[in-house]
Amino acid sequence: MDSRKSREVAVKAALKAGAYIKERVKETKHIGYKGAFNIVTDVDKASEGMILEILRAEFPDDSILAEESGVSDKSGKRRWLVDPLDGTTNFAHSYPFFAVSIGLEQDGEVIAGVVYNPISGELFRAEKGQGAFLNDEPIHVSSLSTLDESLLATGFPPDTANIMQNNLEAFSTLTNMCHGVRRDGSAALDLCYVASGRLDGFWERKLAPWDIAAGSLIVSEAGGRVTNLENGKLDLSTGHILATNGKVHDQVVGVLADIGRTLTKR
Repeated sequence: MDSRKSREVAVKAALKAGAYIKERVKETKHIGYKGAFNIVTDVDKASEGMILEILRAEFPDDSILAEESGVSDKSGKRRWLVDPLDGTTNFAHSYPFFAVSIGLEQDGEVIAGVVYNPISGELFRAEKGQGAFLNDEPIHVSSLSTLDESLLATGFPPDTANIMQNNLEAFSTLTNMCHGVRRDGSAALDLCYVASGRLDGFWERKLAPWDIAAGSLIVSEAGGRVTNLENGKLDLSTGHILATNGKVHDQVVGVLADIGRTLTKR
């Protein structure tokens, strides 16, 4: 199937959902909870409905894994991974850092990805082997080669208070080793910022496949490196991810490994 058409349809869906999300930023939202601190709004659900309607109309044989509605199983080898509003907590507080993220997986490999920030109007996209783009301009990762010069980003799982591997130790340690660590609340956009050279690296634990599918491809196509936290192959199902410009990758892996060993001894 034509990957260009798939990408164009994903862009269409992201732009439509993004326009709706932007309209609703300053309006009252109905907020529900999927966990103690894991919220969902009526806008998440409406956005997802718009995206799925477009994808199903164009590709009725594809399966879909979407954050709010779960899995739609089909017999085909292609699967869409949809986050209709990555950064829901930000959106609920009108903090302008959130995005629509749509990835396409074929035979277990992500082949297309689109991430759209409706507030900034920035649309990041990539197709396997075709490079990465921001609003149709090519993007590339940064060229910084040392950790102490770098700017990183991370995030924390909703159950941070209840688990040992909650990322707080890594956040503290790496903050003291680089120019800073940002925590802006949207993994999809953090990955795109690595791809465009605004960040030099991003790591996080326990993300969902829809959080990272599109962004991970965009980083790779921009010349970056994407692995799990131990420098192995990224597994979307576990959601432990490290994405960098490639030059600081091994340094971050080493720091995370040291922290892991220290926590294990406690």
